[in-house]
Amino acid sequence: MAKLKTGRHTSALKENRKANKRAVRNKTIKSKIKTMAKKVEEAVKKNDAATAKEMLKAAFSTWDKASKRNVIHDNAAANQKARLSKLVAGIK
Repeated sequence: MAKLKTGRHTSALKENRKANKRAVRNKTIKSKIKTMAKKVEEAVKKNDAATAKEMLKAAFSTWDKASKRNVIHDNAAANQKARLSKLVAGIK
């Protein structure tokens, strides 16, 4: 976009571009988190303990990275991790 004559609002335009980039990045990370949770839940439904534990490890890693980058809140990640841990622990 061409710079305005007096240079006004150029910082706002740049911030808008940055916000759009961040929104795309955050959306992909949140999508990955939801996919990992679904995979763990599917493994629990099938009573496949080994697969569920492996998927749970991967999900933990994904949540930790997302909370570290402030995509999701730390407590939200902790709550989701606890919820899935209970599901996996309930497999016999």
